[in-house]
Amino acid sequence: MGMISDIKTVKQKDPAARHALDIILTHNGLHAVWYYRIAHFFWTIKLKMIARIISNIGRMLTGADIHPAATIGKNFLIDHATGVVIGETAEIGQNVLMYHGVTLGGTGNDSGCKRHPTVCDHVMIAAGAKILGNIHIGYGAKIGANAVVLKEVPPHSTAVGMPARIIQKEETKLLTETDCSLVAKEKKYKKRVAS
Repeated sequence: MGMISDIKTVKQKDPAARHALDIILTHNGLHAVWYYRIAHFFWTIKLKMIARIISNIGRMLTGADIHPAATIGKNFLIDHATGVVIGETAEIGQNVLMYHGVTLGGTGNDSGCKRHPTVCDHVMIAAGAKILGNIHIGYGAKIGANAVVLKEVPPHSTAVGMPARIIQKEETKLLTETDCSLVAKEKKYKKRVAS
């Protein structure tokens, strides 16, 4: 999850990215992710006030509001960053591409429980999409621009509209979540707790 990997991800997924120096100096989404990673480090070592201050500085400078307690995997890219909101209990897998104006939000004021979405690996979330509540977005799914997603999205499906409708190819119904890094991590955790 290093800086070089983040720069390569931007270069690979953003056709406007020209070279490493250009990406480092001008890519707002990359800056938002880096602020998040610093804030998240402080959150994990229980320096939560410092984490929130860093998160707020990042929000002021990039326009993306990413809670430091959120869990985000490697090679996460926010293209343009402005208007992105990622809530406290959100989980984002690896190689996720997100565009501006996306919200991964909660649907209530409950505390001490998971309130935000889980986004699996290789998901693309288009501009303005709102994904709300403790729902799961499956491996390789696509969320259309301005979609309002309130229900689970199966792997390799597309969700479009308000409220979102699921468009799914017949052969993808047989796919499982075993390739999702978040599912594998959860299984390892359950085994460790059980023993």
